[in-house]
Amino acid sequence: MSTFRAGQNQANTKKLNIILSTIIFILILNVTIQIWLLYAALNNALENNREILIPAFLASTVLFFIGLGMLYFLPNGNNNSKEILRKKDIYT
Repeated sequence: MSTFRAGQNQANTKKLNIILSTIIFILILNVTIQIWLLYAALNNALENNREILIPAFLASTVLFFIGLGMLYFLPNGNNNSKEILRKKDIYT
């Protein structure tokens, strides 16, 4: 039985490009929201509105762990290219 990781690594190049593009888009969106949260928290902190700091920190922490979890879905790459490089090293 194949695992998710093995199936993902055996996917063709077009599927890998779609997977990577989607993950990169989600991570950029994640960082953008975190920057917005930081801006909002600092703006409110400078105006002595401290009630927004804890929720902004918690939301940013959740987004950080979502981004960290997205790293699991990154493919390792095409194993065929690694085998070709190994064979090339053997013959040189």
